[in-house]
Amino acid sequence: MRRRRMLAEINVVPYIDVMLVLLVIFMVTAPMLMQGVAVDLPKADAAPVKDQDAEPLIVSIDGRGQLFLNLGANEKQALELATVRQRVAAVLRRTPNKPVLVWGDRKVAYGDVVVVMTALQEAGAPSVGLVTESPAGD
Repeated sequence: MRRRRMLAEINVVPYIDVMLVLLVIFMVTAPMLMQGVAVDLPKADAAPVKDQDAEPLIVSIDGRGQLFLNLGANEKQALELATVRQRVAAVLRRTPNKPVLVWGDRKVAYGDVVVVMTALQEAGAPSVGLVTESPAGD
């Protein structure tokens, strides 16, 4: 009797199924990654910024003028301007090309937004972007 040699074959179908499930999970959760404090953004008819690979630093200013930063364990904790400047400077020392964005509530005075933008530039941000909503929703 001849012995037949059995080769182990890997069935890749279950791996493909797992990969497709992971792909769907990533597609659903990706839009939720860029979060900040809920603010009522002003509407502006401007061209969107090109997609960037790095997750941006987002400084949010709510209607009462409180500042929030999307870093650390508690992103919903109000911070002082000096604390925001210090934390942004620390991040920008490690990754100097990290984009920095400001989400300012439409009720916030223009001067308050300018003060925050100036502080971010002093912290080392080469440019600071303002986030708005498209007026198409009206």
